[in-house]
Formats: sequence, C-alpha cells, structure tokens
Amino acid sequence: MNSRNRLIPFFVFFCFCTFAQEHTKFIERQGHVSFFSYTSVENIKAENNQVLGIVDLQTNEIAVSMLMNAFIFEKALMREHFNESYVESDIYPKAIFEGVISDFDPTLSGEQTRIIQGNFSMHGVTKQLEIKTKIERRERTYILSGTFETIVQDYKIKIPPLLAGNIAKTISVDFRFECLPYEE
Repeated sequence: MNSRNRLIPFFVFFCFCTFAQEHTKFIERQGHVSFFSYTSVENIKAENNQVLGIVDLQTNEIAVSMLMNAFIFEKALMREHFNESYVESDIYPKAIFEGVISDFDPTLSGEQTRIIQGNFSMHGVTKQLEIKTKIERRERTYILSGTFETIVQDYKIKIPPLLAGNIAKTISVDFRFECLPYEE
C-alpha cells in the first residue's frame, strides 16, 4: 500500500470528525438593544450596540449582558440623567438577562417564534420575564430579535415628581442579536 492510499482513510476520518463537531455555543459581541419612552411631553429613545449575548444550543440557555452607560441618547442631558439619577450606572453598571428558550429546535432552517423565560436584573432588582422572540437560522448564524415592555417602577427607579410626566411608566425594549459560532 503506497503512502497516498494510507492517507485517504486518515483524511476521511479527519473530515468526519471536523464536520461532526457542530458548534453548540453562539455569541454576539455587538448586539443591539434600544428602548423607547413615549409621553405627551417628550419622547425618549436610546440605543446600545455594545451588548454581549451567548446562546448554548445544547441546553437552549441564553445569557445577555449590557453596560448601562453605553446607551446613546439624542440629547447629552438625557444620557446624564439616565446614568446618574435613574439607573445609577456607577453603582449598577450592568443589566443581565439569563434564560432558556422554550421548545427551540436549532436544527431547523428558517424562522421560529419561541418564548424565552428567564431573569432580568437591572438596578439591583431581578424580575422574571417571558419574551416572545423571533429566531432565524441563516447558515452559521442565529438571529434573535423581539420587543418586550417593562415597567420602570418594577426596578425601583425613582423619578422626581416634577419629571414624572416626561417619562413613561412602561418602556418598550427592542433587541437584535446576530450570533455566530463561538470559537474557543
């Protein structure tokens, strides 16, 4: 048997092992989260493109972490009030979500709508959330997106009575993560 013929079984074994090792962890390092507060006095919108998200397809677990001071506002004064007076980002620098995607089949191509259940921690308070999420599989990418509403008072964020009319009691939150295979 010549050396070329001896390499063929090794090559087939190598290819099989390489393709059999499917990625189970996917990561997004620049996820997008935005929120919107509508009142008759003033609309407030902020965006954060520095959100870290990790999805484990073996367990269907998801974890998201975002720096609160990374939100960008239309007006610098809004950003200052948000960080100093409301979320107190020097004391509570991050918001974290940890949850599980219900009934998700990562092998299906295309789009699935699923519920993610988990705990969202912000401003020193943890609340359980159920978030309806669109999950789209495109080749080696999983795109998770959705909208949910949260109540400001639930997170013990104090709004001075003078400014209460400027900030909605319920805030709409949008998110989008394009998760790629995590390379260790």
